[in-house]
Amino acid sequence: MRRIDIKRGLAIIFLTAIISTAVIFILAYRHLKKETQEELTAESEIIVNDWSDRLTNELSDAPGLDKMDREIERFIGRWNIKGLSLAVTRNDSLLYAKGYGMADVEEGRPMTPQNIMRLASASKLVTAITIMRLAEEGKLSLGSKVFGPEGILNDSAYTAAIKDPRLFDVTVDHLLQHKGGFGLGAGDPMFNTKDIIKAKQLSGPPTNEELTEIVLGRRIAFTPGQGFRYSNFGYMLLSLVIERVTGRDYWEFVTDEVLHPAGCYRFRPATNYYADRSEDEVHYYGPDNDPVEEWNGSGRMVERVYGGSNVNGLVGAGGWCASASDLARLVAATDKYPHVSNIISNESIDTLTAFAKNDHISRGWSEIDEHGKWRRTGTLSSTHTLIERFPNGECWVMITNSGVWTGHTFSREMTKLISNLRARYDNAFPRRDLWGS
Repeated sequence: MRRIDIKRGLAIIFLTAIISTAVIFILAYRHLKKETQEELTAESEIIVNDWSDRLTNELSDAPGLDKMDREIERFIGRWNIKGLSLAVTRNDSLLYAKGYGMADVEEGRPMTPQNIMRLASASKLVTAITIMRLAEEGKLSLGSKVFGPEGILNDSAYTAAIKDPRLFDVTVDHLLQHKGGFGLGAGDPMFNTKDIIKAKQLSGPPTNEELTEIVLGRRIAFTPGQGFRYSNFGYMLLSLVIERVTGRDYWEFVTDEVLHPAGCYRFRPATNYYADRSEDEVHYYGPDNDPVEEWNGSGRMVERVYGGSNVNGLVGAGGWCASASDLARLVAATDKYPHVSNIISNESIDTLTAFAKNDHISRGWSEIDEHGKWRRTGTLSSTHTLIERFPNGECWVMITNSGVWTGHTFSREMTKLISNLRARYDNAFPRRDLWGS
């Protein structure tokens, strides 16, 4: 063999070895990079999911805020509130999250930022946000008809039950704005189950689907879109609409596709009885200790706050539990500010927070004023919820585990408290973000 052939052969072998080594190095580098990225992603998810587990009362102790603590403690003492939770955000940063009083007096558990409570009608905000998200995905439109052959709830049983033809004109947006025509002449169908059982001679409480058939057999109070009447029933219908267009359970879909993407991890479906409560859920206390007849017509006498109403059956009208800071997080994810990623578009946010003089526009929110303040309340015999989001990007959320007899009027007392606290302590909050965003 000629020497030149030997050299050429050695060169080819050497070059092949270099190329093989380089390929092995590149593949190993890519694998290591992929593993590192996966580890970082997993670590990031742990951090995001972990923020609410890390909140303690002590984290919100700050110089200058001890006087605010004492004011809140005097407030809950004056109204005989057992426990209250407060969260304060500014420009999508969680500045403050603290519990006051007791989460469970009998068990000796103090209120903390991790405790969850019934949100009552503040749950409607969750449902309205979900509807806007589905509209963006093309699953429905706000103008979609709810009933009839062309409607979303086009079941033959619903269609056959309709006695007032105006019901065929009800749209999704009518329900969002409490303009569906449903009145309260026969009482609130979400709260008078015992009367319905007796009137219809039922063997037990109707499901929400059966309740819908019953209500559709009544004449409505006004032409859809031509009036306003606050309607828990209308938001229960929106819950059924969400289930129909997604093909999934309401609680499951909203949790997976709305709440978790917003970074909210302490929302839970409400339960009716103390024994069925969720982890970290509080003990509820009513305005009195008088027993009432159980909601399901059993004839049993129960505590008003545990079995007096079918809270879980309210679904999207009033059936959520959450912590104050998780509720504030949902507002941050639907307010146009960029620090917390928004889960719906700016156009959808504008629709939810539209102000119209001399008209009731309340898609999810209770009140929108001309200055850009958003307000949402929720009231049950067991709880009061208040969200106040101000034009300067500040948001205050308060939830109690106790009801008072003044009912909705008590929300005004909570508003006064927030107004006083903002005036005195707004500049005392430390600049930080307890969400860790």
